[in-house]
Amino acid sequence: MTISSQLSADGQELTITIQGRFDFNAHQAFRDAYQRVDCTPKRYVVDLSGATYLDSSALGMLLLLRDHAGGDKADIRLIKCNPDVRKVLSVSNFEQLFAIA
Repeated sequence: MTISSQLSADGQELTITIQGRFDFNAHQAFRDAYQRVDCTPKRYVVDLSGATYLDSSALGMLLLLRDHAGGDKADIRLIKCNPDVRKVLSVSNFEQLFAIA
């Protein structure tokens, strides 16, 4: 499991990239990816192209990111989900909380 983050040049968008299993073991690394940024981005992108597994704790971490980013006003996109990850997000009704592409 590897989690990295990249702030856009203008500081408006933070991209968090997940590689491998996105589960409880990723909790601290995921929080660090968005909390240790010097500014407050307007948009967050979570790139799940490398995520091979997603469990309920990962869903909880995404909800914590949503709260951190402003709750209902948060602009968060979950992108490049493989079919298994997309199914977990769909069953959990996360398309009502996040833009999923």
